[in-house]
Amino acid sequence: VTGTLANYTREQIEELIISNGGKAASSVSKNTAFLVAGANAGSKLAKAESLGVPVISEEDFAAKLTN
Repeated sequence: VTGTLANYTREQIEELIISNGGKAASSVSKNTAFLVAGANAGSKLAKAESLGVPVISEEDFAAKLTN
């Protein structure tokens, strides 16, 4: 999780990932399933893009929770 989020804190997103069976990591690697990115995302976003890791918005993340 990176950047400034409008509807959640980073910690809330991380808790939702964990409570839904995922793993929240503090860094991005080729094994990262996706990165939730808000406004003003920095080096994590750049690394995800360079590794081909999917980048989703917090709205896309919320939609994943309802599906």
